[in-house]
Amino acid sequence: MDREAVRQAVRLDPGWVAALKRNWVSLMELAVFGDLKAVRLGVMGRLRKRVLDLGEKLASLAAERDWIPHPREQLKNALGAAFALKESLAQLEQVVAEADKGSDSDALRILVGEIGNLLASRLPELENRWAELLDAQYRDEEDAR
Repeated sequence: MDREAVRQAVRLDPGWVAALKRNWVSLMELAVFGDLKAVRLGVMGRLRKRVLDLGEKLASLAAERDWIPHPREQLKNALGAAFALKESLAQLEQVVAEADKGSDSDALRILVGEIGNLLASRLPELENRWAELLDAQYRDEEDAR
């Protein structure tokens, strides 16, 4: 497996990562300090928890992978981080639907939508590239047998 190709593949566009971080920080500020309410008890606590989880998953996706010694494991780690991030976003979207009271509820939905759009703009392409590199290694191993 070509180490340099993997290194380039798992390196994310800094502008894209910065935009995701900015949106997430705005989302966290809104979740903690915004005028958000829900009819059911516990929704706001779950909302804040899901926003924090999303931030942790974003950090995991954006993290350097140079510390992982094998290129194959770097790709698997990146794919796992992408999957976990999408799962976290889906869980957040479910909770956001319940936080429908308060003057900032529309802003909350907009911010979550913007993060979703940012992810959709690049993540599928990245996942495909990582999967293709993994598949290429598998094919090379099969050819060598």
